[in-house]
Amino acid sequence: MQLTVLDWVIIGLIMVVILGIGMWAGRKGNTDADDFFLGGRKMPWWLLGTSMVATTFSADTPNLVTDLVRQQGVSGNWAWWAFLLTGMVTVFVYARLWRRSGVLTDIAFYELRYGGKAGAYLRGFRALYLGLVFNVLVMATVSLAAIKLGSILLGWPGWLTLLVTCSITLLFSVYGGLKAILWTDLFQFFLAMGGAVAASVYVLGLPEVGGIQGLMTHPNVMGKLSVWPDFNDPAVWVPVLLVPLAVQWWASYYPGAEPGGGGYIAQRMFSAKSEDDAVGATLLFNAAHYALRPWPWILVALASLIVFPDLDAIAAAFPQLAADKVGHDVAYPAMLSLLPAGLLGWVAASLLAAFISTMSTQVNLGASYLVHDGWVRFFRPDATEAQKVTAGRWASLLSLLAGALLSLSLTSAAQAFNLLLLLGAGTGGLFILRWFWWRISASTEIVAMAISLAVAVYFTWVHDALAAEPAALVPALAPWAKLVAGSLMTTAGWVLAAYFLPPESEDVLQRFVDKVQPGGPGWKRFPSQGVAPVWNVPRSLLQAFLGCLAVYGTLLGAGAVLFGDTYTAAWMLGVTAVSVLGILKLQSAP
Repeated sequence: MQLTVLDWVIIGLIMVVILGIGMWAGRKGNTDADDFFLGGRKMPWWLLGTSMVATTFSADTPNLVTDLVRQQGVSGNWAWWAFLLTGMVTVFVYARLWRRSGVLTDIAFYELRYGGKAGAYLRGFRALYLGLVFNVLVMATVSLAAIKLGSILLGWPGWLTLLVTCSITLLFSVYGGLKAILWTDLFQFFLAMGGAVAASVYVLGLPEVGGIQGLMTHPNVMGKLSVWPDFNDPAVWVPVLLVPLAVQWWASYYPGAEPGGGGYIAQRMFSAKSEDDAVGATLLFNAAHYALRPWPWILVALASLIVFPDLDAIAAAFPQLAADKVGHDVAYPAMLSLLPAGLLGWVAASLLAAFISTMSTQVNLGASYLVHDGWVRFFRPDATEAQKVTAGRWASLLSLLAGALLSLSLTSAAQAFNLLLLLGAGTGGLFILRWFWWRISASTEIVAMAISLAVAVYFTWVHDALAAEPAALVPALAPWAKLVAGSLMTTAGWVLAAYFLPPESEDVLQRFVDKVQPGGPGWKRFPSQGVAPVWNVPRSLLQAFLGCLAVYGTLLGAGAVLFGDTYTAAWMLGVTAVSVLGILKLQSAP
């Protein structure tokens, strides 16, 4: 593989277009924090939903999918497909509640829902933890993918890839704020989606792959094609399917799939011009994220098993790639290196654009936490709007640098994925129920975070060392078993804390009910002042269930079409149609 002049021209032009769109979108300036962090709360659903999809289209996502497919087969994708459950619950239950809260960040929610010093402490701690520690880890994961991409496709050292892409990210995101990010995301989504589809079509046409039929009949691939794990082997189907669908989706706090909504998904909902736009944006995101995008990546990942059957083949083909960066996730950019001139430049630029999209969102989100929930709340409550915007720009710069530097110590997308799942495992149930159960307090959340952190530290650094001892007192555990154990321990801890620790004051709880109007039996003792809200959560949960069926039906139906299984395709697409009709029927009910 060698980039031609045409490829470099395409890459350069696309980077200029991205920068130009960002500068154009931010041309009116950012006069206050709402403008810089939320686009003035005037954004339409289609722009916000597309931005969510573009953000999760990050350069590390196809690498992660490739890693899962090569090691576990297509069914390994249930590790992230399961997050659709929390996504659909967010669409139909939490989107309106978040928009109704009127807060600038999801961390500001803490002092709406809780009160006193504990609520303030929790807000400050989460601002530092999510805005700096967690956010930097996410950016490091994305930067790792960019390093591998640049090394294989561009022949650049990691520092050069990060220097170029992070500079473009900073220029428009620091200048234009969220509005600039949203409009560049719109362009980057279509660029990246088109590039992924074009790349998969070309890869399938390679002589060694031989089209869909050649792919499906190749011995390296035949055992990897099923979307379902082997149900005869509990060691396979339990971690691949049962744990993600039964535990992981509600227990783990993962970017873009936070239980109850949160992070940049919540930020986009706050930016919506209405509650309906918040719902529409999250619905578009979940449909496109899970049903539209996976198959081009999966096809390339399967084809890589033919061209690069093992890690030795990858290492031999790319001697310039550092030994500690050689992993199954590298197979995706390795396959892209086979693309012809022109198409290679387009796809390389689309992946760089996907990286820029994710990083710009993360730096803006992290800056909103650090500035609004940290600096302004505790140090400069009298800061002017101009000072808040300036502080946001500096916070963006510092967090981006920290994420880029940390990426140099990571080795694979799966490594970072598992670490992100373990951090905060078990707290998800609390994030879901705190909207509907008055007994949950700031003290409950503090207990949950403390237990979760202790569990993560134990299972990451202590447990394996103890299990390796000759007279081990504890058994060795797979990552999925650690996740389940950690989730159950944390959940048990915070539920007990909710019952035995004092709840929030009645004034704080009544203020929350009056502002958000969550309704339901969990707030029966705190009736809303004025018009009582309609308790529609049972209906919303049924809509969420039907939404999952619709998206999964489309996802699996599309796969069946690709692999020539018309009978399964008809059934799956029929499930989608019936589910959509059910959602519309419920939506129109009084």
